[in-house]
Order: sequence, then structure tokens, then C-alpha cells
Amino acid sequence: MLASLAQRFIALTLLATVGTAVSAQTLSSDQRVLKIERMAHGLDIPWAFDFLPDGSVLITEKDGDLLHLAAGRLTRVKGTSKVLDQGQGGLLDVLIPRNFDRTRRIYLSYSKRLGRGSATAVATGQLARRNTQLEGLRDIFVAAPPADSGRHFGSRLAEGPDGTLYVTLGDRGDRPSAQSLTSHQGSILRLNPDGSVPRDNPFTKQKGAQPEIWSYGHRNPQGLTFAADGQLWSVEHGARGGDEVNLIEKGANYGWPVIAYGRHYSGLKIGEGTTKPGLKQPAHYWDPSMAPSNLLVYSGSMWPDWRGDIFVGSLKFGYIARLSGQPLAEVEQIRGDETGRIRDLREAPDGSIWFLSETNGALYRLSR
Repeated sequence: MLASLAQRFIALTLLATVGTAVSAQTLSSDQRVLKIERMAHGLDIPWAFDFLPDGSVLITEKDGDLLHLAAGRLTRVKGTSKVLDQGQGGLLDVLIPRNFDRTRRIYLSYSKRLGRGSATAVATGQLARRNTQLEGLRDIFVAAPPADSGRHFGSRLAEGPDGTLYVTLGDRGDRPSAQSLTSHQGSILRLNPDGSVPRDNPFTKQKGAQPEIWSYGHRNPQGLTFAADGQLWSVEHGARGGDEVNLIEKGANYGWPVIAYGRHYSGLKIGEGTTKPGLKQPAHYWDPSMAPSNLLVYSGSMWPDWRGDIFVGSLKFGYIARLSGQPLAEVEQIRGDETGRIRDLREAPDGSIWFLSETNGALYRLSR
């Protein structure tokens, strides 16, 4: 087994080196041509990535591997947590906070076995100087209660303007839990960097409530990002129809499963309809579902006319959705052979847009 693992990483290194040498192709988009480059391939169910200050990249794979990509070479980072790679669970998101240069600290979210069940967990540790080892990795949060389902773990991470950590959690297939403040399931959380609870969270003084909860009534949010203006945006999976883009507000209830756009997979109606007083409406929804992954709110640095537009990856239909306007609407679908089952997408420091394709096991860069 160790030999096969070593052979795999030798192969990954060779593939990544070759991949970066391939000449760039193009994709058509909104009366312009986008240059697309494959930055790495040979990835095994990649789930997330983030940029280090030196321009290199950390990539998670669902089976538990954390990879470092630099100058076209992939190497494994040792010292990650033991993950439960089952169903929709595994090693999930990675976050490089803004103070990384000072602390060398990173964050990972993953599915953790707890007895006969499992839960979404967030861990933090320090990346060694050569980017080959995580040191002092420890859990700072584990969702409660554990569930015996392999579904709806979430779990995207985002750093707030004040340095707090936001975490998305799915309902784990237990729909009513998303309306219960006694459970972490079906919520977006806000934590201090050490995992403690910020004093100004909305439910810290409510008896029986989980104090980490920032918003609730979510089904399975797998995208989360802050815009330049400080607004927090999320995307979440509906059932059969009803995938949503939501502007997240402190203490707000987003309705699942009381209201929803779409139906259960059986075809039956969900809850009480599409609206109810006191429950938030989505900024945009898809019907049929497009299975959203992560999202970004574009800065405009490389394409000024896209400033403020929202880009969302589609797992189901293999395209990047661009949303714009008031009310928010999907105005474009960017697609090609490279866009199969997009799991993550992010804006790079230079304004280019990078994305991970599960179908191709590859990381791509879009630029002018």
C-alpha cells in the first residue's frame, strides 16, 4: 500500500509538470475569449483549493490527502486528520487566513467518525516552512449532534473581515434539524479563530441554542464567500429544484424545510410553499437544480465590467454560472470540456479565476 501511494505521488508530480507545459486553450464567454490553462491534473476527487501568499496552492482530495502545488509540481502534505471518506464526506475545504505569513496557520474542514455516526469538524494547524507537513493539527469545532447519514456535511469555510471564521453545515438529511437552534445541522456558524464563540453572535443568550450559529434554515450550503463590501454570500443545494443563492444576515432563518423552491425527490411538495413571513427569500434560485458548489463575488481587477458579478460552479451540468443585476439573475453559462463537475472556484490575487473539475481531476486558470 505504501509503495502504491508513493507511485501515485510520483505520477501526480509528473502529470502536474506536464500539465503546466501544455499550451493554453480558450473558452468563449459573453463576446470575449477566455484563455484557459491547466495548472495541475491527475487529482483524485479534488474538493477545494486556496492560494498561499507565495503564489502556490493547497488542494484537498476527498479521500483525505492535502496536496501542495508549486511550479507545476504536486507534493503531499503530511499530518492531516483521519477523515471519514464515506458518501458526501471526506476531507473537504481548506482556508488560508490573511495572517498566514505571520502564523503559518491553515484551516481544514472534514467529516469525522464519532462512534457509529459522524459529524463535520474544523481543524487548524501550522504549515511547516517547506510546505510538506502540518504541525500541531487539532480540532477547534465538531458539530453536534453526530448523525448516521453520509449526506449533507456542508462544509465551506470563509474568513470574515474581522478575522472570524464562518462554516457551512448541511442538515445531514434530517430536515427538521435545520429549524432547531439546539442542533448545529443546517446552519452557518461563526467562530473565533481558536474555535471559541464570539460574544456578539446572535444566539449566545438564547437558552438551549448552539451559540456558534449565525444563520439557520439551510439544507446543504456548499459555497460561501465574502464580497469586497463585506456582505456574506452562500449557495446551497435544494432537493429537486430550488438550489439557492443567499445573502446571509445575522440571526436570519432561510426557511428549509418550511419553505423551498422545488420538490422532494419523490415529487411531493416541500413544506408550506415558497414564502412565509419571517423567513428569508433567496437572492436567486434554480429550477431545475444545477447542483452548486462554491461561489465567488468578482472584484473586477482583470475584467472590470464583471465587477460585483457572482460566479457559481455547477456540479450537475458542468458549467460556471455568471449572475448579475437587480434582481440577481443568471446571465451567462461558461462551459467547455474543462468545466465538468466543478467542485470549487476562486479568484486569484491577480484577478484570474481558477476552478477545480472533479470530472477531469484537474485545476484550471481562466484569464485574458
